[in-house]
Amino acid sequence: MSFLERAWHKRAGWLILLWPISVLFKALTKIRRLVQQPKVRPANLTAPLIIIGNISLGGTGKTPLLITLTQELQKQGFKPGIISRGYGGEAPSYPLAVDGESDVRQSGDEAFLIAEMTACPVYVDPDRCAALDALLSNEDVDVVLSDDGLQHYKLYRDLEIVVVDGERLFSNGFCMPAGPLRESISRLNEVQYIVVNGEPAREISQLKTASIMQLQPRSLINLVTGEKRPFAGAPFNMGNKLQAVSALGNPQRFYSLLERLPYQLEIFSFPDHHNFTAADFEQQGIDAHQPIVMTEKDAVKCRQFAKNNFWYLSVEVDLEGQFIERLIEDIRQASAL
Repeated sequence: MSFLERAWHKRAGWLILLWPISVLFKALTKIRRLVQQPKVRPANLTAPLIIIGNISLGGTGKTPLLITLTQELQKQGFKPGIISRGYGGEAPSYPLAVDGESDVRQSGDEAFLIAEMTACPVYVDPDRCAALDALLSNEDVDVVLSDDGLQHYKLYRDLEIVVVDGERLFSNGFCMPAGPLRESISRLNEVQYIVVNGEPAREISQLKTASIMQLQPRSLINLVTGEKRPFAGAPFNMGNKLQAVSALGNPQRFYSLLERLPYQLEIFSFPDHHNFTAADFEQQGIDAHQPIVMTEKDAVKCRQFAKNNFWYLSVEVDLEGQFIERLIEDIRQASAL
């Protein structure tokens, strides 16, 4: 966590000095949205478009939710396609079609994991409108999900889903740079769905109609052998030290899950979307004889040099069934327009 992030979450008093800039940022954001966001559905948008995003900086759980919703739509007979910014990736050209054989350093970790987990067409481009055009031109899809993109206002959207971190919520409630918000909290009044990742730490009026999502740890899987062990109990030898390695926007939830296990835990945090190399582990003094545990999103970047002590934590999203049913009904209605 950076110095500024710590100040936001501790509600440091000196942040009030940045408040005038935050007011300007909020005003410019509203103007940009007013000017850029299409009011009429584009003729080339032949499938409903669902945005899954957030209003704050840092990880909130958007990607696990998107994967789960995509899999649920597939079960209902839909043919989903996905667009993404491709954070952490650098492709020689865009738009880039992503599948399980793609180079994760080109696609970015999230897009690669989504493609691998869903087997859906995935297109990435910093210009999400270009990614959308390429997806619709080249693939047979009847619904599109955007991984992030709430603030990519040039995208027309049929439905918006905002994911909120239940523990951190909105920190001090200020927009950047005095706080972590990309848009004001009042933006939640305009979206169709709010999903809170974990029980909210305190009551907020905009969250009264929110659905609760829980990330449940299921198993630990070895990157080299594919061996799977249940999360509960003692998957490693007693006396082992678990080395938690992450490159996440908000790694604390991952660390908290591992703290449930009866082992000493040592934490190694890297910048969000960091592209791991074998040298990273050597330079940080990570013990090659003790288990290394990562998220699945980080693990996809370590497959080429992983050793037998590399494991990743597999999680499942628990989401109330009513949310899925309502979303599918709204998608069917949007499809009929």
